[in-house]
Amino acid sequence: MASHSANLWVLLGLGLAGILLVTRKLRKAVREDFGAFIEKFQLLPPPPPPPPKAPHPLTGLTFAVSDVFDIDGHETGFGHPDWVKTHEKASWTSPVVTTLVEGGATCIGKTVVDELAYGISGENKHYGTPENPAASGRLPGGSSSGAAVAVAANLVDFSLGVDTVGGVRIPAAFCGILGFRPSHGAVSHVGIIPISTSLDTIGWFAKDPNILRRVGHVLLQLPYAVQRSPRQIIIADDCFQHLKIPVDRVAQVVIKSTEKLFGRQLLKHENVEGYLKSKVPSLKEFHSKKSNGEFKTSSTSLIANVMQFLQRHEFKQNHAEWISLVKPVLDPAISAQIYETLEILDTVIYRSIRDEMRSAIQYLLKDDGILVIPTIADPPPKLGGKEILSESYQSRACSLLSIASVSGCCQVTIPLGFHNKCPISVSFIARHGGDRFLLDTVHTMYTSLQEQVDIASKSKVSKNVVSKEQSAEIAKEKGNEAFKDKQWQKAIGFYTEAIKLSGTIATYYSNRALAYLELGSYLQAEADCNQAITLDKKNVKAYLRRATAREMLGYYKEAIEDFRYALVLEPTNKRASQSVERLRKLFQ
Repeated sequence: MASHSANLWVLLGLGLAGILLVTRKLRKAVREDFGAFIEKFQLLPPPPPPPPKAPHPLTGLTFAVSDVFDIDGHETGFGHPDWVKTHEKASWTSPVVTTLVEGGATCIGKTVVDELAYGISGENKHYGTPENPAASGRLPGGSSSGAAVAVAANLVDFSLGVDTVGGVRIPAAFCGILGFRPSHGAVSHVGIIPISTSLDTIGWFAKDPNILRRVGHVLLQLPYAVQRSPRQIIIADDCFQHLKIPVDRVAQVVIKSTEKLFGRQLLKHENVEGYLKSKVPSLKEFHSKKSNGEFKTSSTSLIANVMQFLQRHEFKQNHAEWISLVKPVLDPAISAQIYETLEILDTVIYRSIRDEMRSAIQYLLKDDGILVIPTIADPPPKLGGKEILSESYQSRACSLLSIASVSGCCQVTIPLGFHNKCPISVSFIARHGGDRFLLDTVHTMYTSLQEQVDIASKSKVSKNVVSKEQSAEIAKEKGNEAFKDKQWQKAIGFYTEAIKLSGTIATYYSNRALAYLELGSYLQAEADCNQAITLDKKNVKAYLRRATAREMLGYYKEAIEDFRYALVLEPTNKRASQSVERLRKLFQ
């Protein structure tokens, strides 16, 4: 009996040790991908065409998709395990995903969304809330939280999400990356779970404005055209009064950048509240039906009400039967909205408001104007807090987000550095159908905007120059250690940290390029080498690494030129001479 008890304790001990080991492994896995992914897999692109044909437009890029996109043979989870239990695996792949893969990109997995893709916080109690790489301990924003985190953490080059009432724009703002909501109807919704069909758009995230634009050209199926610059940039002065950070920290960055690039004559100022009140008369009818009183509520608040009402109504139309049948356990904040008794939707008033808003923005912006507003008024709230659920928070957020959601116009979130250790951003809106123009504008202005961000924070930076340079070197050494251990993604994270701390050191870019090469991210490697060479024209390693990236991308002539220049700088470099000889024989 004693022997039996002893054996039992040994088995129990081994079992507990095993549980602890598995738990540690799980925690480590979550930390490495920041909890962004639900599932990992690979959808590989077709082989690149042989030279001299140009490679596929997205060759070398990786991406992830939010867990609302159908992938053949995989479950579409919709942010809730009960949805998985009650639905079959997808029997086909969303055409949007197929288009990107056929364009040369590799899809590596599905990412976390809010429960039923309904919220804006990015929280999910079933699969865990993805960690915000840009602001530890703060919400990543939703509904497409995992997709934004995957980009912010350099796990993928770009990702797909769904923006209904801010599902791409908010996480982009909270995670400090670019997020594009296209014009409503510009990208096919086929193969995604609908939330609110009148508001849903398929959006995408990226860190690099060039990648954002290239993905946009593929998704929007845009033919080649000459890049256009804006002829007017309109600052929505009243919208910036909602901000919970200094207004100048955002608006002045855009104003200074505009003046530098295009001149002061392009700048205009507008009171959007008053403008929409005069141009969208159906709002008065909507308000009178709701209140039977005078038109005292602001027009932007009414538009926010329209958006929220429409989201709830159409969500219930799409999913009320499933919710009634399955009775899933839902987050109280979501269930309160879903189960709320709604009036019958007056589709005539809604369509009138949408059409009047779209016409109003078209009239204001024409074909070449940009409306500048804050993406969201508040910094990312802390994890576990209730701030984001408060009526005042929701009102501030929805008043800004509803302008594009209800009108169907395109909008892009652009990061503008940090304030009090939290990412801040600004949004540009263009007319419905002005997607190419908006992508061009971001591409044109992005570098200048970041320069103005640096200038705005220069006084604070100068006080910490020495410590930041030391911290950058420490981060670089950590990156080197991770690289030696073949932890490529981790190495990229450390090199990125070093670059953020001290962005004028060529070695940091060159080292990150080498890690990108190991991951097969050749475009990123080439871009980093370009920056390294700009900073140090005699950086042999940067030329060699750029040559390798260009060879893999099919740019053989440019690759040979880089190898040859490396030989000029270092005539005894065997790798460069052998590479030149090999490529020369290949094209003889």
